[in-house]
Amino acid sequence: MRIMAKLSIIILSYNTKEITLSCLQSLYQALRNNKNYQVIVVDNASCDGSKVMLRHFKEQHQDLILLCNQTNLGFTKANNQALKATDADYVLFLNSDVMVKELDFGEILKYLDNHQNIGLLTIKLLLPSGQIDPASHRGFPNLWNSFCYFSKLEKLFADIPPLNRLFGGYHLSYLDLNQIHEIDSPNGAFFLTRKHILDRVGGFDEKFFMYGEDLDLAFRIKQAGFRVIYYPLQQAIHLKYTSGLQQEDESTRKKIKSHFYEAMKIFYKKHYETKYSLICNKLIYFFIDLLYKFS
Repeated sequence: MRIMAKLSIIILSYNTKEITLSCLQSLYQALRNNKNYQVIVVDNASCDGSKVMLRHFKEQHQDLILLCNQTNLGFTKANNQALKATDADYVLFLNSDVMVKELDFGEILKYLDNHQNIGLLTIKLLLPSGQIDPASHRGFPNLWNSFCYFSKLEKLFADIPPLNRLFGGYHLSYLDLNQIHEIDSPNGAFFLTRKHILDRVGGFDEKFFMYGEDLDLAFRIKQAGFRVIYYPLQQAIHLKYTSGLQQEDESTRKKIKSHFYEAMKIFYKKHYETKYSLICNKLIYFFIDLLYKFS
């Protein structure tokens, strides 16, 4: 069933029952004066009682669309699955660990309405510590940016202009975090784009199980001629590290770490491999494997 709306918010649920509930409560609080929206939650075969919680929440919020998968499809497939349920003008991919209680969606959508050349927008995502989530404010991981990040040169010169401009290309550490400006990519925690752009570029690339898919989609949105904007006039809290590499189960951590480093290879092969020599490419894949081994 397709529902026309101004904004569709897509949330993935996977074994984060209490945090997902807090996210939904904060979201409906933020949307209390806005009726032109749609919320879609995809549960990726959680085994912690999340499905029971979500069904109960849906009883209280009949407009919620709930999709429950029998297996974990991963981040990309589940998000693309939810996309098929909407024809909204705007689509927000929202992590289940992002709290948006104070967010003014009306202001953000008005800004996008007035700037049609913007294809992707994120807000100021703050960690519980009060610092910005660095993954929400990134340049693309080309060879130089990646080298500066992994060699710690970016961190070393982060507060020293103009060296931070030279070495801080991955997290764009030389830009003013209090001003609206263009970036290369946010993370998937708050990823607001237009439905017609997703239709045009094809949504998330399902070769990525998790990690890297946000960079890839932002890359393709920019390739299509649209701008990616960091909008700090609105902010939310990203709890972060409530799942993923911080999972307590050792086998789960190993699988997720494997996805993390495999995503690096997929992204490099897709967007950079043809620009460099065979020897250079072999070295890049060797160093990714080395990072995986010693991480």
